[in-house]
Amino acid sequence: MQYVSTRAAASAASSSPSNFSDILLGGLAADGGLFLPTAYPQVSGAELDAWRKLSYADLAYEVLRKFATDIPEADLRALTAKTYTKEVYRNARAGEKASQITPLRVLEEGDGRKLVLQALSNGPTLAFKDMAMQLLGNLFEYTLAKSGAQLNIFGATSGDTGSAAEYAMRGKKGIRVFMLSPHKKMSAFQSAQMFSLQDPNIFNIAVEGVFDDCQDMVKAVSNDLPFKAAQKIGTVNSINWARVVAQVVYYFRGYLAATSSNVEKVSFTVPSGNFGNICAGHIARMMGLPIAKLVAATNENDVLDEFFRTGVYRVRKSAETYHTSSPSMDISKASNFERFIYDLVGRDGERTRALFHKVETQGGFDLSGKPGSDGDEFKKVAQYGFQSGKSTHKDRLDTIRDVADDYGITIDTHTADGIKVAREHIEKGVTMIVLETALAAKFNETILDALGVDAERPAGFENIEDLPQKFVVMSTDVEKMKAYIASHTGL
Repeated sequence: MQYVSTRAAASAASSSPSNFSDILLGGLAADGGLFLPTAYPQVSGAELDAWRKLSYADLAYEVLRKFATDIPEADLRALTAKTYTKEVYRNARAGEKASQITPLRVLEEGDGRKLVLQALSNGPTLAFKDMAMQLLGNLFEYTLAKSGAQLNIFGATSGDTGSAAEYAMRGKKGIRVFMLSPHKKMSAFQSAQMFSLQDPNIFNIAVEGVFDDCQDMVKAVSNDLPFKAAQKIGTVNSINWARVVAQVVYYFRGYLAATSSNVEKVSFTVPSGNFGNICAGHIARMMGLPIAKLVAATNENDVLDEFFRTGVYRVRKSAETYHTSSPSMDISKASNFERFIYDLVGRDGERTRALFHKVETQGGFDLSGKPGSDGDEFKKVAQYGFQSGKSTHKDRLDTIRDVADDYGITIDTHTADGIKVAREHIEKGVTMIVLETALAAKFNETILDALGVDAERPAGFENIEDLPQKFVVMSTDVEKMKAYIASHTGL
């Protein structure tokens, strides 16, 4: 399996394919694009049948070996077996089996309609990011140990990526983590989960801005190729291909657990901010998984919803990005969206480069096909199964109350956005699976507002906000950020 950049010109040196290990430790390609396989591997009906009885670890191995063909199969199997255990994913709710890793729970069924919640938040940081990040930490350690190299991870988080990355990388030999987050724009639990870590290889940096500012700084550093090479910079954001492909696995698990035969289709509704989670669903669908719809659920920062309704991709400035009660989706520039656009425009790297250059210089592009637009590819969106919807603060409060009253479970704010939008797109004869984003304890302020009681916390998280915190506050000055990184790597 070989990989190319989404921005590579057919005749450019940057279009030379790379293998999985070549791109594992990096993030952006040298030309500023994102990596994708030269062709998506296909999964047959016979393979799906054979995979139905597999453990999550074995299923992960079967999916990942189609992408990581340069890693010896015995090593890859050992890595997935080490990662996906009930001891790591131990925070299952009452009635869920930790050994299932991503158990399903039927919420609504009747009149030919079925709404299902797929639990993805049983890992060490109580968020779906653990599903990929725990594997990424083991892959990084495996790869670095073979070469005796070092890696300085530089990433950005709107709340959950940071803690998932830090818990996956803490104490790992040869790895340091520099994580940016928007200052005072995460929940108290999210902030404490990151900032309370005292490990010497973890560096938390609170940026005076919004998540998009943090993400822009990561891209700016990644595009400084001499600095990136000298400081051995890598990334764990979802621009990292390995993280996205690890998320593909739970789409297969959700489908296999919800169906009994391969003639059935399911749909997925995915709370969406940076487009990485739902991009993994797009990849699963391109591999042949029978997915009818992929529904992107946004909050008040509705850039993606606007595109999937109109064909116009219009990023918002920092001052136009709302701070909401589902803060992990307070994103107005979706990094992984480029991967989908690359497929939408026929895998034309030069056209993709031009469109995202327009994003950087003019704030967006228009593929609606209307007079004066940048193209008419929006008409092909339906072929990929994408739809969308939007949820507001009132919507999520109402949904949290409904789910607690009707099903006796407490959901987090982002999952509430997903359920609200899923109800608008569910259809007869096709099971709708909502991907859980996090456990409710991470957003207790809103849970208390909605239900009048605190969200239940798994053991070990009872007083996390009271722990000592270690972080620095910095501006959005990229040069000062690079100086800070250089002064703490010893390189």
